[in-house]
Amino acid sequence: MLYMILGKDVADSLEKRLAARPEHLARLQALQEEGRLVLAGPFPAVDSPDPGDAGFSGSLIVAEFASLNDAEIWAAGDPYMAAGVYEHVTVKPFKQVLPS
Repeated sequence: MLYMILGKDVADSLEKRLAARPEHLARLQALQEEGRLVLAGPFPAVDSPDPGDAGFSGSLIVAEFASLNDAEIWAAGDPYMAAGVYEHVTVKPFKQVLPS
C-alpha cells in the first residue's frame, strides 16, 4: 500500500538539512530502485523553486510499504530526523487516483 510521509521542518533548519541531504537522498534512491517511490521532494519556504537562504518548510514522500508500521519505522529512521531537521513527521495511508 502507498503511504504519505510529511515532514515539517524546525525553524532555520537549512544548514542541518544540507548536511544530512546526501544520506537522505540515498535512502530515497533505494526506494526508487526497488520501484516503491512514487514521489519525493521538499517544500520551498518561499514561492520559488530555489528558495536560497529561506530554505524549506518540510518534505513530502509518497512510497509503497508493506504496512503503516513499516512506513512509520522507515520515516523514523530518516537522516533528517537524526539531524534535527524535522520537528514532526506524519505518516498516513495514501490512495493514488491520478495519474493511473
